Amino acid sequence: MSPPGTQCSTSRALTRASLSRGAQALAEIDADLARILNRLGEPPLWGRRPGFPALVQIILEQQVSLAAARTMYRRIHAHIGGMTARGIHELKVDGLRKLGLTRQKAAYCHGLAALILKGDLDLAAAARGPDDAGRLALLAVPGLGPWSVDIYYITALRRPDVWPQGDLALAAALFEVKRLRALPTREEQQDLTSGWAPWRSVAARILWAHYLAARGRYDAPSPAAFS
Repeated sequence: MSPPGTQCSTSRALTRASLSRGAQALAEIDADLARILNRLGEPPLWGRRPGFPALVQIILEQQVSLAAARTMYRRIHAHIGGMTARGIHELKVDGLRKLGLTRQKAAYCHGLAALILKGDLDLAAAARGPDDAGRLALLAVPGLGPWSVDIYYITALRRPDVWPQGDLALAAALFEVKRLRALPTREEQQDLTSGWAPWRSVAARILWAHYLAARGRYDAPSPAAFS
């Protein structure tokens, strides 16, 4: 990840233009990534609007398929007519359980809503401030571990140089693309991806695209040549 305290929210958010620059830079230094880009083109930004709904979505995505998480998110959204901290808080844990959440995820979502309503967690301030301080604030929230916070920084705040710790799809993609003998550990992933700074978030998107394409689940954008 980028050095602590060096990034602010909007000025450092990845854009389509900077994603293109990052993809080109990665293609020039890594032949495996260049092959994916030549085959699939630039990956999507896969962004989300920062805030409470994005964090709820990330909590729901923990240890389940993205399709299952989307279904659950839509069910809650439809039930309360939106995705707000007050709506989640008023449902309480039992109400969330009745909508299909596990007790643990219901407690996480309800607890997150309570922190925001009490003013103990200011997501806008966390995004505006130094990344190290913002990450610590989010990591202190029950249910938001390193993977969840990394995904929030990649997809919602769109930081350009984050490698998500513990992402199983990326571990599988590295295993395939780098022709490894076993799935790489978190430490091995850090070693393998260190040379991709300051564009590790772009590399993650490229490898997510490979992972989905290899499993027939990638809706590829218009291809672009990288050589």
